[in-house]
This record gives sequence, C-alpha cells and structure tokens, in this order.
Amino acid sequence: MTDSPVRLLICDDHAVVRAGLLALLSSTPGIEVIGEAGSGAQAVTLADRLRPDVVLMDLQLGADMDGAEATRRITELPAPTPRVLVLTTYDTDADITRAIAAGATGYLLKAESPEELFTAIQAAAQGRTTLSPPVAHRVMAHLRNPRPTLTARELDILAQLARGLGNRDIARALHISEATVKTHLGRIYDKLAVDTRAAAVAVAKEQRLLP
Repeated sequence: MTDSPVRLLICDDHAVVRAGLLALLSSTPGIEVIGEAGSGAQAVTLADRLRPDVVLMDLQLGADMDGAEATRRITELPAPTPRVLVLTTYDTDADITRAIAAGATGYLLKAESPEELFTAIQAAAQGRTTLSPPVAHRVMAHLRNPRPTLTARELDILAQLARGLGNRDIARALHISEATVKTHLGRIYDKLAVDTRAAAVAVAKEQRLLP
C-alpha cells in the first residue's frame, strides 16, 4: 500500500446517502474524497475529468444511466483508468452479473461495517477484488451449479419483459430496433428453454435473474 491516500469519487443518487458517506470517508485516514456524483452520467464525466483511484458506485441511479452502465463506461476510460467498487443494497444474480461483467473490481453491500468498506476501498485501489459474503456465496453457487448465462443486453430486455412491455416499447426504452429486440428474445428463449414471454419471466424470477 502506498503512502498517498486513495482518491475516491462517490456516486449515489440519494443526497442523504452521499452526505453520510462523505462524512464517514472524509475523516478516514488513507482516503481522500475528491468528488461526488448524483447520477451515472455525472459519475462518468467526473471520473474522466478527475481520474480518481476508485469510484464508489451505487447500482440503482434513476432513469438516465444505471450503475452497471456507468461502471462499464468508466472502466473503458483510457489509462489511468479508475477502479469501480459497487456499494449497493441489491444482491440479485442479475445485479451481480451485470456489475461484474461491466468491469467492477468489487461488490459490497451497504449492510457491511464501515471497517469493511474502508478495507474494500483500499483493496480496490490495488486492483484486488472484495465481495460481501452473501455476494461471494451467490458467485460460488453459480460456479457449482451454472445457470443460463445471459448477456447484459439480454438481462436488460428480460427486465423490460417483466414490466409487461411489448417489443416496440422495449426497443424505445433501450434505444435499439425492434428487429434487435426479436433477435435477443430468441436467444433468451433458447437459453432459458422456454417459448413464451410469460415463461421466460417466470424462469427468470425462479432463478433470480431479474434485478
């Protein structure tokens, strides 16, 4: 571990949560909070401009851009590329899969202690992975009993299916064509071994693939 503090950017869409994290982390030795963002888009912009060592990222960030997409964009920035440590209340398979696929270095639940958060931030700055025990358990369970592997886009479409949207509305929501939606639906059906939208949603809920 270097002598210089870990430069940290906080991203959470709840102002009260950001204020609490700022108060907690600003007084922590070895950590320097250099910015805070209230949306995914703002986090990407600040990460590009400030180049923190670590971005502390919530997953549910409102309508503009969720935490997984913001993570993907941040981890695709040119060097020096910030590490992303997810800090969330959500531990579904879909959330974990999307965050890890997007490039998150670690995945921590907000129920963890401040000391565990401090340790995870330091670990993320060094490129080491930290997972909350429930998350690690899910990852290990998935490795022992692999479930259908859906891409991030397929999970997005599955989530829209669960909301009851038709192909046209899904296309509009995800800014893709209806033809692309149909192609993804075909792949989803194949992977889940179903042939209807209702069955796909039922299997996804049973296997906790939905956020």
